[in-house]
Amino acid sequence: TALAIPRCAGAANTRRRWSGPLFQMTRWLIIAGLILAAAFVLESGLLAYSMYALVALVLAGRGLAAGRLDHLEARRSRKSYTRELGGILKMRVKVSNGSSAPIPWVLIEDLVARETIDPRNGALKIKGKRIRLAMMAPKGELVLEYTLECQRRGYFQIGPLVVENGDLFGLYRQFRVMAPPAFVLVLPKVVPLIGYDIASRRPIGEIKLSHRLFEDPTRIAGVREYSAGDPLNRIHWKVTARTGTLHCRIFEPSCLAGATIVVDFHKDGYPSQGEPTRSDLVVTAAASLVGALCELKQQVGMVTNGRDALERIRTEGYILEPGRRSEAQSANETVRESQRLAPQVLPVRRSDDQLPRARELLARLELTSGLPIEQLLAVCRDRIPRDTTVLAILPQVSLEAAAALGDMRRQGYAIGVILVMMELGALAQATSRLASERIYDVRHLTGEDRLPELCLNQVDRSSPYSISTH
Repeated sequence: TALAIPRCAGAANTRRRWSGPLFQMTRWLIIAGLILAAAFVLESGLLAYSMYALVALVLAGRGLAAGRLDHLEARRSRKSYTRELGGILKMRVKVSNGSSAPIPWVLIEDLVARETIDPRNGALKIKGKRIRLAMMAPKGELVLEYTLECQRRGYFQIGPLVVENGDLFGLYRQFRVMAPPAFVLVLPKVVPLIGYDIASRRPIGEIKLSHRLFEDPTRIAGVREYSAGDPLNRIHWKVTARTGTLHCRIFEPSCLAGATIVVDFHKDGYPSQGEPTRSDLVVTAAASLVGALCELKQQVGMVTNGRDALERIRTEGYILEPGRRSEAQSANETVRESQRLAPQVLPVRRSDDQLPRARELLARLELTSGLPIEQLLAVCRDRIPRDTTVLAILPQVSLEAAAALGDMRRQGYAIGVILVMMELGALAQATSRLASERIYDVRHLTGEDRLPELCLNQVDRSSPYSISTH
């Protein structure tokens, strides 16, 4: 569970200084003073009595409402949830009144970011009411319950709970953040890919390299005469018997070591017109590739330039003591701009828990405006093993990105590219830029319904590094 910290505490304190209870009372006293001055100038006794009534009303309201929130306590049933797409979870917050005096009215609201519950592209669908207005009895309790349906992957903050109270006349109001937020992790879907099986002729990562990493004893390239120091298990006894001299087998250098998936999540490649469909498709494709490789018991890793939503929440946090309702409602707003320059890396390994780790990373992935793909490849090149195929999932291909991939190819890396939701003109331009760098293993993914056939829809089948099984 992420622990949120106050965001922009100095600015929030400045705003509270000019919008808090002391300022509200000072404002009404200034108004009363002006009315009193006008009464003296106009010699109006009725106006003076009105001023006295206003002062009495302000002081009475302030006295009735002061300290009411100090006796309230809020508890949330759980602080973290993990769900699959389409999953349902119930949120429950209980507010208790520890005072022996009743509270005439209290307004409680469990905050949720507006873009999270947007009816058009929202990730969560709320069933029930997350806002409630009620009167609290002495030592009484108030329960807020509602249901969330997970419609899109992501990492979402639910809460904090904001409580509002004031006097009966509406002249004085106070707000407080009480229950810390809960966090919901919605995992991306893993789609089975057609053509992946143990007997496939060319699974992901099976490539023939120009430099010798290790030798595959199942692929014999030829024979040579025996040299001192050669192990006995390399001796080809049939050729030795036929020629009368010792001969040893020569094996082809090969690699069956999976892939490193590179996910480009720079916001320049994701115009608002296609969002969030394009970014969710990229995440689903990456999760499905990891799932296919894990099923083949091959090693797999991932690098991306996207930002981690968990890190964003830890950095930004929320306002703990809002002075106005607008501040209270902004306690759950998401800051869209991110200049993140540090990549996220899932180290390459062969492990049963690699798929769950990759899904968690992808679920929390958000667009960034910091590190472009060419800089990501430059920074992470030393962390990408040469015995894995580099599979880059790209929403666009700039000249710099194509050059960076071509440079990696010239250094001995096997490169595959998956283009996501490109128009025909952009697709032709992207493939030509990649072909100029002699990168031919290019695939185009148009939608989630075409994802199972990802390994069969290669744009150019002349590639020796094809990841298809046909």
